Amino acid sequence: MNQHKPWTIYVIQHSHTDVGYTERQEKIRQYHVNYIRQALQIVRDIESGARPDLKGYKWVCETYWPVESFLLKATDIEKEELAHAVKKGYIGLSGTYLNFGEQLNQEILSIMIKRITDYGQSIQFPVRSAMTADITGFGWGYSQVLADAGIENLITCIHTHHSMFPLWKKQIPFWWETPKGDRILTWSGEHYMFGNDLGLTPGIGGSYTIRDDHDVRNGVSFEVAEARFDRYLQQLVADGYTFPFVPVMVSGLPTDNGSPNAALMDFVNPWNEKHGERIRIQPATLDDFFADLRAYAEEHPEEIETFRGDWPDWWTDGSATTPMHVQIFREAQRVYTKVKLLDPACEIVSKERLEAMEYELALFAEHTWGYHSSVTEPWNPFVQELGCRKEAYAANASSLAHTALYDILAARGDALLRPNCPMKFELYNPNDFLQTDYAELIMEGWNISELKNGIEVMDESTGTEYEVQMVTGHRGVILTIPVRLQPKQQVQLTIKSLINHKPVTAYRTDYVGSDRMLDIIPPVAPKLHVTPKYMESQYVRLEWEIGAGITKWIDKTVNQNLLRADRNHHAFSPVYNVTRAANEFGMYDVRRKMGRNRRGPDAITSVGTLVNVDIVEKGALYAKVRLTYSVNGCSHYSLLVTLYSDRARIDVAVRMHKESVWDPENLYISLPFGSAPSSPQQELWIEKTGALVRPRIDQLPGSLADFYCVDEGVAYISEGRGIAIAMPDTPLIQIGSLDYEDRLLSGHPELAHDPAHLYSWPMNNYWETNFKATLGGFYEFRYYVTWGEELHTPESAMKACRSMNAGILSWRTNL
Repeated sequence: MNQHKPWTIYVIQHSHTDVGYTERQEKIRQYHVNYIRQALQIVRDIESGARPDLKGYKWVCETYWPVESFLLKATDIEKEELAHAVKKGYIGLSGTYLNFGEQLNQEILSIMIKRITDYGQSIQFPVRSAMTADITGFGWGYSQVLADAGIENLITCIHTHHSMFPLWKKQIPFWWETPKGDRILTWSGEHYMFGNDLGLTPGIGGSYTIRDDHDVRNGVSFEVAEARFDRYLQQLVADGYTFPFVPVMVSGLPTDNGSPNAALMDFVNPWNEKHGERIRIQPATLDDFFADLRAYAEEHPEEIETFRGDWPDWWTDGSATTPMHVQIFREAQRVYTKVKLLDPACEIVSKERLEAMEYELALFAEHTWGYHSSVTEPWNPFVQELGCRKEAYAANASSLAHTALYDILAARGDALLRPNCPMKFELYNPNDFLQTDYAELIMEGWNISELKNGIEVMDESTGTEYEVQMVTGHRGVILTIPVRLQPKQQVQLTIKSLINHKPVTAYRTDYVGSDRMLDIIPPVAPKLHVTPKYMESQYVRLEWEIGAGITKWIDKTVNQNLLRADRNHHAFSPVYNVTRAANEFGMYDVRRKMGRNRRGPDAITSVGTLVNVDIVEKGALYAKVRLTYSVNGCSHYSLLVTLYSDRARIDVAVRMHKESVWDPENLYISLPFGSAPSSPQQELWIEKTGALVRPRIDQLPGSLADFYCVDEGVAYISEGRGIAIAMPDTPLIQIGSLDYEDRLLSGHPELAHDPAHLYSWPMNNYWETNFKATLGGFYEFRYYVTWGEELHTPESAMKACRSMNAGILSWRTNL
């Protein structure tokens, strides 16, 4: 072992914040408020001299959510006591609001972290350090959010269940360089209850993280702790560990959401009396530990490497367990952004209303997806209740965000229902980028009598007339027009019925026969041509085959198939796999054995086959076809494909009726765009928490390289051209193999030969504890695909994704 000076074991006692995994969310909040009160009582006992044996005890608030909850309940005296305890170093703060997955965008994440730093400023205590527990990675933009908030240090406690730490080892420090070039001093540590298994809390601990032959059924004894500490430190040195200190996390109780426990000192004091000259145990806050680490880094800068890039979260696939609610959450997050752009000074929507939206969004994005027995007893009313509460955060955020948007539009003259309402609409681009898109002008069904003989859509201030296509549906009359709006540009449109429209008895050049079939190509090509075999515009030709599906996506401007030749599955074909449990009592174990795979070695895979084609709509602006597939796991799966006449864009709505299956299953949607690795270089780009990333390139060595959570979509960029695929509803993409096999991590030499086929991954239920057991139900997932020379940079492609997902803001007006 290190003989240069004694070891220091920094013991950080905290409560792992899991909102809804062990109890109702409301009860968890009550627990954590009480835990701070317990910690304050320990501080009183120390300072009053009532408990001199507790001197040196420290407690760390793992996240800010408990502190915020406490401040809402606390008396003025309690608030002063907390501020005093923090400034004196008895209680430590962490620059994290909750342990999040990767669903929050950069804007919301920054706002939630600001709540923490604002509190620190209010008590004259800058928050400089953060910790996370359980969660297994972060979007690269997360590092920038921390740096921008003044947080310089981060310690992580990754739970390696179905996951793994990066850099090929743990208990290692590194400088995490942000997208802008700032640096976060990061420590990748042990599991957040590792200290319990070491024996730091008398009577608590076991063999979850340490597996040896000791009998620890009644907790870890002092003698077992002595053996485990020695072996652990010896192994660190054997593994090349050079630091004279080690951070260890410990919980006051053997559970998530555990309380403070001053009995820690009943171990620390005897240990230091007996072993302190060789191994000293020091209760610490995050700042205590990082002060020592930074001092060491100044003396030994060569021992801490710098890494730049993404840190993909192995547990981000939890977002595919509640796909409908993730869809609602993502739309609510976009509406929240619109609200802030439309009302930046909070003149209509108050700061308090914004904070309420932020809170609901944050609680949905918290990493807990359900109660811990949701798979083994999915019928349990408690499981159902906690799942409903989790999903309610998305619904509440949606309700609050849309109510705010409607209030803003009302102030801008939004016309509510009344007789003789003028047919006028406002269009507005609140963004800082150009929007070239399609606006939908929606009116009631009774307006069809005014419009059936023809219409024109006009900007009377400029005399501009817009091309328009009208359909009637459940929402009434929908007029679709192509628009191009500069940043902050507003346009008012007037819809006029063509009263003098002359009906036509017959066309001389009508190539639709009396059988109502169009199967002759006219001598002058139409703007749109649709048949049961293909659809075509001046920009693209889409072809499909019964059985196979969409086989060609020809960019006619360069005469190139945008689908890669080496693809395993055709465009938007479903790929379904299921791993059968032996019986209903084996649902837990069949999932546990999957490890880092998301399927079992005996998984049964089904690929969708195209069985039917229907032409749904054809007009001057766009045409729609419906492609219906047969695939296991779904009683219905179809694609509603929309082709536009005026630009290189195709929209695909994936519609399905997912059957209820208890066995672990996954459904993927093939997106085989781009070129094979042997073709001219074309790079895949994504955006995560506001940072542009090339998967498998711009990320930490030894990190996840199979799947990623994206903000708005993905893009393939080559020299002079690009393909953007906007994904408003489904954040997960998969580029790793769909087979059960040893997983390749970032930086592994064999990864260079992996084809990285792209799939959207909208749903799974493979986790054995808190994932929703059934995915059954009706879904529609939207994808918007566009391509061309103007998308030749990742920045321009991601702006296109954001623009298409946001859509054109339009409202009917009285003004």
